[in-house]
Amino acid sequence: MTFAAILSASRASSDSSAALRASLHFAGQTLVEYQARQAARAGADRIMILVSVITPALSQAVDRLSTDGIAVALVRDMVSMVRDAPRDSDVLLVADGIIVAQAHFDAIAEREGNALLVTDDSRASAPLERIDAGQRWAGLARISPDLLFGTLDMIGDWDLSLTLVRAAVQNGARRVTVPQDDLLTGRVALVDGQSQADLVAQAMMSTGSTAKRTRGLAEHVLLCPVARMLSPALMRTQVPATQVRIAAMALSAIGLVPIELLWPAAGFLMLFLALGLAEIADRLDELALRSPPTGWAAFVVPLFAIGGISLAGESVLATCLALLLAIVQFADRWRKTGGARHWMIFTPASAVFLLLLTALFGATMLGYTLAMLAVIASVGAIILLKRA
Repeated sequence: MTFAAILSASRASSDSSAALRASLHFAGQTLVEYQARQAARAGADRIMILVSVITPALSQAVDRLSTDGIAVALVRDMVSMVRDAPRDSDVLLVADGIIVAQAHFDAIAEREGNALLVTDDSRASAPLERIDAGQRWAGLARISPDLLFGTLDMIGDWDLSLTLVRAAVQNGARRVTVPQDDLLTGRVALVDGQSQADLVAQAMMSTGSTAKRTRGLAEHVLLCPVARMLSPALMRTQVPATQVRIAAMALSAIGLVPIELLWPAAGFLMLFLALGLAEIADRLDELALRSPPTGWAAFVVPLFAIGGISLAGESVLATCLALLLAIVQFADRWRKTGGARHWMIFTPASAVFLLLLTALFGATMLGYTLAMLAVIASVGAIILLKRA
């Protein structure tokens, strides 16, 4: 069953009465933008951001979300909410300034009807809204259409989120309890200032992305571990993934120069570093809950690497190797590798690393022969192990 999401974005930050919690920087974007991506990943087909005033930061966040294909709109009053809210599906309510791990979004999204994410009352949960003598609201609620519109009819000047939560409690909504460890580790937190947002972002990023996919040999063994180590630091310094990806493109193009000058080892090293930067850019996108690109931007760096392999070999073998590597790269990026394990997927990064090692020892042609055998075996594994 589909559902919509309502995000509250009207409370002021503790940093300044003129700044909103929703506009705090979090994981390379505004906090409300991160919440919207979490809701969309959990299955929300449209998102309404309830605001008291439309700021440039909120407008820009809506533009970025819309560009990524997420249906989102700003709602300023209850009349607009009554008009825009779905009458045939539940809504996922997200508290103002709350950061909750994606697993809890998914848990609430799986339930139909009224449900609340709650936590036991303790010192760690003190900033959260109390709902009874023993528990507090952990910032997520699933609300049925009957309860939503019944509340909207009598809301007046009351706070919509808290009124809906109290109505859900009175109607006996099912409760999903958050472990206290999640509050202590920052996987559930109410953020009201930038310094706190930075700490919570660091805790969330330390758990990694929920994206799971099989990668190539070199990516799995070398590039992904380095990307996981460096990406959180880059995210904290607000380095955009787009800039890292552009740097990777530029470095890969420059890497062709030493190859043309007959310095293959230097060229392969620069190409491998460029592929590493591209992996970091993908990791930054995943941490920000954006999908890494699958269009032309995803293939610029690998294709430069493939071009460098062909240029350095200057033979039919090198050209055939480059063409086969291109096929494997497309299959890897578009997740068409079937049941092949990571060590079976011989990507351009794997070939560049192998050729770099052999070039350092003056055995470049041996490297091309080994790479050709490996990529033939890789294509065979992808074909033979393809899932039905």
